[in-house]
Amino acid sequence: MKTVKIVGIILIIGGILGVVFGGFSYTKKTQEIKMGPMEMTIKDKQTVDIPMWASISVMVLGGALLFLGSKKN
Repeated sequence: MKTVKIVGIILIIGGILGVVFGGFSYTKKTQEIKMGPMEMTIKDKQTVDIPMWASISVMVLGGALLFLGSKKN
């Protein structure tokens, strides 16, 4: 497989995942307090939303790369 086709497939898969899940979240450690034997950690949960139009655009771009990559042969 050529590099263009592999990138196209990766973009299509990424676009499908963006449509299905709509975003992802992660936990970020923000502060840590130590006072003698007592410790406190504050964790902040961040959510990143992926717009539907961006996911669809990535899928279309991946499809175009697959089509153009196969047309050269």
